[in-house]
Amino acid sequence: MQSQDHEELRYYLALALAPKVGSGVFKAIIAYSGSAKQFFKLPKGKVAKTPKVGTKLLDLRNQEEQLLRKADELIQESTKINFHILTPFHPDFPKRFKLQEDSPVVLFAQGQTDLNLERTVGIVGTRSATPYGKSATRKIIEDLAIYQPAIISGLAYGIDIEAHRAALAYNLPTIAVMGSPIDRIYPAVHRKTAESIMGTGTLISEYSPGSTMVPGNFPARNRIIASLSDALIVVEAAEKGGALITAEIAYSYDKEIFAVPGNLQSQYSEGCNLLIKKMKANIYTGPNDVAEALFWSKPGEVKTQKTLLDFTNRDADERKILEILQKKGEVEIDFLSISTEIPLGLLSSKLLALEFEGIVKSLPGKKYKLL
Repeated sequence: MQSQDHEELRYYLALALAPKVGSGVFKAIIAYSGSAKQFFKLPKGKVAKTPKVGTKLLDLRNQEEQLLRKADELIQESTKINFHILTPFHPDFPKRFKLQEDSPVVLFAQGQTDLNLERTVGIVGTRSATPYGKSATRKIIEDLAIYQPAIISGLAYGIDIEAHRAALAYNLPTIAVMGSPIDRIYPAVHRKTAESIMGTGTLISEYSPGSTMVPGNFPARNRIIASLSDALIVVEAAEKGGALITAEIAYSYDKEIFAVPGNLQSQYSEGCNLLIKKMKANIYTGPNDVAEALFWSKPGEVKTQKTLLDFTNRDADERKILEILQKKGEVEIDFLSISTEIPLGLLSSKLLALEFEGIVKSLPGKKYKLL
C-alpha cells in the first residue's frame, strides 16, 4: 500500500463495508472526519453534524470492534484466496474514478491489478447477441488491436463475453467488471474465460467475497465500465437494457460514445440507432473513429511537431488557459481552474469558445488539450 498502513486499511474497510454506508455516505464521512479511523474517535455531537450522515450512523460507533474483526477476516482471506484489495491509497486504484462522485471506494481484483492503463475502450451490448453482433465485436477489436487498448466489459453473455474472448485472441489486456462477488464467477460457464483474463488482464468487483449477489449489482457495475472506458462502443442493444444504461452513464461522464448502426428490423439495433438519433453517440465506422476522438497515434507513428501558438492577441484569461495547455498537454478542468484562478463557470465558457475556434479539444474525464 502507498500512504496507508495496515491499521488505516482495517478502519477503511470496516467503515466502507459497514451496513448502510454507500460510497456517497462514505466519502462524506471521510471529507468531514479526515479518515475512517478518525470517524470512530469523533465526539457523538460532531458525528451527528456530518453531512449526509446525521444521527442515523451513530450506532456504527458501538460496532467498532465487530466491524474491525470483519475487516481483519477480509484481509486474511485476500491472502488465502489470492485477491487484491484496492483503495484510493493503492497505486493501482483507478485514477479515472477521480471525477466521478458515485465511484466505488474499494475494489477487489484478481489478475494484473494495474487499472490505469494508457488506453481503454469499453465494449457493451445485449446478452442476446446476434451473429452480426458477435462478428462486429470481433472485427472492432481486431481493428483496434494496432492501438493496443485495454478492452473493458462485463463478463456477461452475448457481446460482453465476445469482447473479452476477442481481446484475448488479439493479445490485448481486458478488464472484466463483475456484478458478482470477486470469489464467484457469474455466469459460471464463463469461468474458463475468466481464468484466461487473469493472465494478462483483471477481474474486478466492488463486492467482497461471500457477499450476497442481488440483481441490482449488475446495473450498478455499469457505472464502473463507463468510468474506466475512455471510449465506449455499443455494438447491439435493445431500446431498454444494460447496454443503454451504460451508454447513458458514459454520456453523463463526458466520455466518447460510439454505436454500431444496425438493421432497422432488428430489435437489437434499436438501442444503437436511438443513441445515434439522439446524438448521444457517434456512428462507429472503423477504428479511426476512436483513434481520432482520443488523439491516439499508431505505434511508431511520429506526429508532426506543431508550431507554438501566438497568444499575444488573446485576452488575459485565454492566455492563461492556452499557456497551461501548451505546457502541460492534457489538463483536467479543475486543475485549469485552480491554476488560472478563473471560476469554473467562466472557464467553461472560455473553453467552449476556444473549442468552437478549433484551438482546444475536450477529452474524456473533463480534460482539455490544444489541437
